[in-house]
Amino acid sequence: MDPLKLQGLSSLQPTLDGAKPSPEGGPDFGDLLKQALNEVNQASQTAEGEARNLMLGESADMHSAMLAVQKADLSFQMMMAVRSKLIDAYREVMRTQL
Repeated sequence: MDPLKLQGLSSLQPTLDGAKPSPEGGPDFGDLLKQALNEVNQASQTAEGEARNLMLGESADMHSAMLAVQKADLSFQMMMAVRSKLIDAYREVMRTQL
């Protein structure tokens, strides 16, 4: 076996105090999910504001309103796809027998 591959496995050993090992140069997965949810929420709020302005006559730019609505819709669809994959992965892990 390649000794270089074995060196990478040392980071997989559990810590003695039970704490999570720190990520090596990457952001936390939970933080990435929170950021993505915030971006989807922001896109939805922007689309709602653009549509409201268009309906109230405060804006005549239908093009930007439609783009904002489509962006929010696409972001929401992507979020739901990620959610479904996470649930599938969780169920698969739960089915795994020790």
